[in-house]
Amino acid sequence: MPQTQPTRPTAAHWARFGWNVLNLSTPLGILIAALGRGRLHWGPRALVFAEGYRFDFPNAGAFTVGGVVLTKQTMAELEIRHPGTLDHENAHAWQYAGLLGLPFLPAYLVCCGWSWLRTGDVASANLFERGAGLARGGYHERPISNAGFKTLRRLVTRAGSPPGPATPAG
Repeated sequence: MPQTQPTRPTAAHWARFGWNVLNLSTPLGILIAALGRGRLHWGPRALVFAEGYRFDFPNAGAFTVGGVVLTKQTMAELEIRHPGTLDHENAHAWQYAGLLGLPFLPAYLVCCGWSWLRTGDVASANLFERGAGLARGGYHERPISNAGFKTLRRLVTRAGSPPGPATPAG
């Protein structure tokens, strides 16, 4: 059974929080939470929880921006349904810090695209989701199948096909 990190903030957690404030990723998370009317409060590990987030994007039980974890429900409810979610989102907060904050976002999107091309879903081959723990994030690992590449090839083939015979009006 994997070990979870302590929930009480350590000096490292507070340093990460401060760094994610300075690199503007946590302020962006607070802005997104305010726009989505999430209720802000301190969580464990020097994370801010934005519970009751009202937007349907992104389609996830929870997502993290800097040191802010946004979720439609409470983190306690989510952790009961998907044990390990807190560990998963905490790992994303570390990833923001490691990538100097906002550069995490385009890097994450590139990894989503690569994962979709390789597996047909945005998480299975995503470096960041794998690093945070796919299962802990509620993801199911899909095998490498080049599903996205195959989908693109079908679309390109269809777009390049000559139109079918015209049917007479009548």
